[in-house]
Amino acid sequence: MSDLAALDAITEAVESGAGLPEVVRAAAKALDASLAVTDAWGATLAVAARSPAEERSLLSHGKGVSSTPLRVADTVVGTLHMRVKSEPSVSMQRLLVTMIASEVERVRAPERVSETAAADFLRAVLHRELTAREELVGRAKELALEVQDGASMIVARAHPQSPTDDGWRGRVRAIAERGARAVVNRSIAALSERDGILGAEVLVLVPGGEEATAARAADGVLREMEAALAGYTFALGRSRIAADPAELPRAASEALLAANVAEGAGDGVALAFEQTGAYRLLLSTMSENPAELQRFYAETVEPLVAYDEQYETELVRTLETFLEADGNVAGTAQRLFTHRHTIYYRLERVRELSGLDVSSSDGREKLSLGLKAMRVLGLSATGGPASEVGAEGGRVPRRTSDRTGRRS
Repeated sequence: MSDLAALDAITEAVESGAGLPEVVRAAAKALDASLAVTDAWGATLAVAARSPAEERSLLSHGKGVSSTPLRVADTVVGTLHMRVKSEPSVSMQRLLVTMIASEVERVRAPERVSETAAADFLRAVLHRELTAREELVGRAKELALEVQDGASMIVARAHPQSPTDDGWRGRVRAIAERGARAVVNRSIAALSERDGILGAEVLVLVPGGEEATAARAADGVLREMEAALAGYTFALGRSRIAADPAELPRAASEALLAANVAEGAGDGVALAFEQTGAYRLLLSTMSENPAELQRFYAETVEPLVAYDEQYETELVRTLETFLEADGNVAGTAQRLFTHRHTIYYRLERVRELSGLDVSSSDGREKLSLGLKAMRVLGLSATGGPASEVGAEGGRVPRRTSDRTGRRS
């Protein structure tokens, strides 16, 4: 690509307001290079690398990597690390450094607060250990956070699909924080470290009372994770704005519920709390009496989940599809690409295991609520190649979803 074309591509990214990560990716693509930007304290702000190994090489000043200070006037605001196949012209490199330095100055976060302190604060919010307004505001100010005008919470999850290196969870946290800070530079993130989480679960607090800004931050987190974490699956939930800092624990619960629902919907789904539909009705139960929600799940859907895990069948997936098809067996069979007799067989197994008959309105209602309880609790149903009569040894196709949560 010529210098002029490369400059146009980078300028377009800057003018679009997409944030520093997008500008760096545009520059890397235009120059056919690997780039990383760190701030004046050494924290990574943006990376455009072909692999995690390439990213580590960039940030550790590996062979062939050049590092150039990013200056605004006489102040060094960061460093550009670059590995190129062919060296750009001096004028092009000067323009690139100037443009990225200006973008860093625009979005750079205040002096990095202690990651441990940020994590302690966010976990305390999630677990409702901080509920008093004055204490919340005080603790936030210690982290250079202004939440008096409102804030929102994001829960982002990433699951590697193959073995990965040690410390990958910390990298997921840094990438999620990077995506949020590209939009709101005082955002903070921490790993939740809740029990039972198999992947990485990141809590993100986005200061500010604007719904549109919160939505952009959530989209930035998901976009950055998708760009920087090849071979992972993702799900993201976003809360409503907490206009009063005392509502932050409620916002954390909302983001967690939305993430649970998004994870059940498919890979790469981002859901706002308002998009969770009837699941919202179970939020207070999840927050105030999770044991009761767990009990209801155990009395309805858990036997189906256990059966699927043991025999690699698809009872839960079939039940979900049957309810979505308004109880139409033919429609269910068509959606799952299997025979009607197989659907009848599976639904009979549902009745035997749960004691609830899908042919009755009461049975369908309880099973539907049981499935919702499963999602709200963050439990996932596993299954495998169905081996029952008529299934022909085939796996039921998984549904896919777009970022709005619509299923296909």
